[in-house]
Amino acid sequence: MVIYAGQGDPRWSMDVMWGNRVSNLRPGPKPGLSVELIIDAAVGVADIDGMAGLSMRAVGEKLGRTAMSLYTYVPTKGDLVDLMYDRVLGELPTHYEPRLGWRGSVTSWAEDHLEFHLRHPWTLQVSQARPVLGPNEFAALDTASGILHETGLRPPVLRGILGVVLHYVRGAARTEAEARAAAEETGVSDEDWWHSRSPLLVEVAPDFADRFPMAIRMEQDKPAPPEDPKKPYLESAMAESFAMGLEVILDGIEATMEKAKAG
Repeated sequence: MVIYAGQGDPRWSMDVMWGNRVSNLRPGPKPGLSVELIIDAAVGVADIDGMAGLSMRAVGEKLGRTAMSLYTYVPTKGDLVDLMYDRVLGELPTHYEPRLGWRGSVTSWAEDHLEFHLRHPWTLQVSQARPVLGPNEFAALDTASGILHETGLRPPVLRGILGVVLHYVRGAARTEAEARAAAEETGVSDEDWWHSRSPLLVEVAPDFADRFPMAIRMEQDKPAPPEDPKKPYLESAMAESFAMGLEVILDGIEATMEKAKAG
């Protein structure tokens, strides 16, 4: 499922995101309910049930209200998704110690974003094709751009580098999130899944090693999978792969810096 931002009323949602709420909030039928509470409840629903489980009815039930009562505060579900997305982006750090240098800061930034997406896996379903244009989204972008600016590279190059890092982190987070979801939704752990299928390769393809030597080679020195499928990404066996891939990207940035100096 892919969710595109900006499916609601742009004037209303952007006014709310940017704090211009006084003249735009509709009076509610009951005291004690607000746009902020609805956003928080919606995030809680999405964190547990994903975008597939997010509905105005589900959010209303979490708040002890009807779905129709929520529309008095939030015009559409599309508006709610925009507000949710920008709200959780506010959890991300906006400052990294200069002493880390650009390389250490990019590493910390990438790890923070990875953990963020795993806390809120539904954010991976919000398409990057159309931004929500909220303050926290711009803050996250500004933070990353500020770190990469320290490399001294020109903006056109930095835009390309930022895209690579963003895609890498989101891709890694999506793979890990899907792995966790697979175990939960099927009731079969990754270990059990592989144990039930790997032996079959020997039966159906006795010459597998000869036909696919690189597949065998790539499995050498592979770390053991985590015993707990819910173990945080950066503490799991997949962390080694993520760290190594990030190192390659950082080395590529350094090579680009050297090329720019030489040119």
